Amino acid sequence: MSKISSQEILYYIDAILKYSNYGKAAKSLYISQPYLTQVIKRVENELNCELITRNKLPYRLTEQGKIYYQYLTSLENNYAKLLREISDVSDIDKTVIKIGVLPSLGTYLLPLFLPDFLTLHSDCRIELLESLPEKNEKLTQNNELDFWIGQNSRNISPNLNSVSWGRHRYRAVIPRCSDLYQENTAVISEGSIDMSKILCQKLVLTSKGSAIRKQIDQLLNLYKVEPNIIMESTEINTILKLATGNLGITFIPESVYVKESPSEYNLYQIPIDELSLDYFIAYHNERKLSNIDHDLINAFLIHGQNNSDLGE
Repeated sequence: MSKISSQEILYYIDAILKYSNYGKAAKSLYISQPYLTQVIKRVENELNCELITRNKLPYRLTEQGKIYYQYLTSLENNYAKLLREISDVSDIDKTVIKIGVLPSLGTYLLPLFLPDFLTLHSDCRIELLESLPEKNEKLTQNNELDFWIGQNSRNISPNLNSVSWGRHRYRAVIPRCSDLYQENTAVISEGSIDMSKILCQKLVLTSKGSAIRKQIDQLLNLYKVEPNIIMESTEINTILKLATGNLGITFIPESVYVKESPSEYNLYQIPIDELSLDYFIAYHNERKLSNIDHDLINAFLIHGQNNSDLGE
């Protein structure tokens, strides 16, 4: 069989069925279209059958494909069950909490509250899954994650409960290459630039699937702008460095530190009614919260209040 994991192949098939287009599916998975095509073709050759019908839209699983998909799903369910059983035996005296978070967001948020929480509950062990929001949301819905930490709670699934810090601002980083750049100006005053003009510039953005990108895409749709996206990255710090390195404009939450450098770029504080975010911790609405769960949520909220100067 293919050396690619059953979980990866499941993600690949799901994406192809969702978009009915290999190019769009590959982009959503952050892989190349030729690689995606090669993986599916390799599996089909190994099974000596066609998995997905491609001769009409939308794409559908063939009868053989349905059998293979069920097989992959059963493998994943059995493996998840195995991990839970092993974890239960290995950590019989410890409470294990599984948390999903985007890596760049975890870098900022987790150090703010986890040390205090673990001081209070030294017998508790945290397992982190650092992945994209879409995956963390899906795993939380499937009860494979206990909590999901993210941003923009209004976009999450209705079968998840969430508590948040409230609204926080974004800043645009405007480098010298932009005609909106103002010489020797560290910070451009809020509300002085029309958002549609910013969106028409060369843009450096986080990849599709990130919470920030979803908001930017909504703005592009609202202002009916066809974007000129120079580069994308899953890492917000990469995007920041590219923008400050004079590649194009990007959008950064205020939680991300940016050193003022008026000779290289401006920082423009975007009106909070135009673009804002909230940080949240979410869990399945059927989950019965323990005292430890409540302490984790409270630790998250307390540090949110301590950082309320980032908001309005």
